[in-house]
Amino acid sequence: MAVDIINPEIYETNGFPADDFRRLRRESPVFWHEDPAQGMPGFWAVTRYDDVVHVSRHPELFSSYARTSMFNEFADEDVALYQLMMLFMDPPQHTRQRMFVNRGFTPRMIKRLEEHIRDVAHRLIDQVATRGESCFVRDIAAPFPLYVICELIGAPAKDHDKIFDWSNALVGADDPEFSTAPEDAREVSLEVLQYAHELAADRREFPRDDIATSLLEPDADGRRLSADEFAMFILLLLIAGNETTRNGAAGGMLAFFDHPDQWQRLVGNRGLLKTTADEVVRWVSPVNMFRRTAVQDTEIRGRRIAEGDKVVMFYSSANRDEDVFTDPYTFDVGRDPNPHIGFGGGGPHFCLGTHLARLELTVLFELILERMPDIGPAGPARRLRSNFINGIKEMPVRFTPSERVGTQE
Repeated sequence: MAVDIINPEIYETNGFPADDFRRLRRESPVFWHEDPAQGMPGFWAVTRYDDVVHVSRHPELFSSYARTSMFNEFADEDVALYQLMMLFMDPPQHTRQRMFVNRGFTPRMIKRLEEHIRDVAHRLIDQVATRGESCFVRDIAAPFPLYVICELIGAPAKDHDKIFDWSNALVGADDPEFSTAPEDAREVSLEVLQYAHELAADRREFPRDDIATSLLEPDADGRRLSADEFAMFILLLLIAGNETTRNGAAGGMLAFFDHPDQWQRLVGNRGLLKTTADEVVRWVSPVNMFRRTAVQDTEIRGRRIAEGDKVVMFYSSANRDEDVFTDPYTFDVGRDPNPHIGFGGGGPHFCLGTHLARLELTVLFELILERMPDIGPAGPARRLRSNFINGIKEMPVRFTPSERVGTQE
């Protein structure tokens, strides 16, 4: 079967390859895919919903730790560094770290952030309201979750632009506008880690009511995160906590432009906001894929997977699985139930920030409905060149100008 679902240029040009995913789900849902990059190993492409869930929930068979969860192949010394990050751990080590950070991301804790999230969204809309036009990504979708995360860790306003640039470089390594070589991403990672170590030193001396301080406190048994573990979690938080909402917001807005009837449904019935965020995440699938490495011989859907094989889960495909979703190619803000796996397929790595992302997206679309109800495209959107993130890097919009509602800082 001649398909290519890994070339970043495909995603930049057309978004994820829906037709190829549909064909794979139908004809070869566990497909051996050669890597076109010279010297790189091939991989098993897992495209059906149930199989993605199976791989996600069996870390004893499919490891995040062995060669990390990233599609790209890293040098051994880089693998050793990334293995300190929770995203690239297996139980029981992952379970220990997850227990530390869960306390900052409970629904109750996230609910406490709602007023701040609402203030951030109002402030960003205020900055463009009187103009009647903006770049939705640059002015709203990108800074919105970034400012929320910066608040969580207590990063000062003067650091926001720097953190924004770091995030772009780390997830946009395949896009020449953000990063041109693997060494760039490595250098940025080291800068973030140094920043996190300085943040930890400050919080130990001057504790605050933020997640950074909470992470440095001992657990019930007196155990603490090491300095490196803390730094790697901050690195993860600045990427994962930013990118899902950023690209969910931008991709969701584009979905509304492509399906204006759904925007009008929301205009007429704000009650649909309670299901909108999940349909946006299903439709956009902000994270396209993660990989695992088989740590013993096993099978998926009758295909023999050998120990050491690279196994890649495609969430964009699983979220269109015809066996799970009614009319999966219909964008439906009222979809309920909606068992999408845009936050992961369950198991130990189910997205820590699920409640935060849902709240952010719900609040953002609520305020856009309130303050920019006639928002529409003012030019073509430009997609990120990436097979990892389903991202949009530029999207001009226009709307009826309005007055600011708050005081600018």
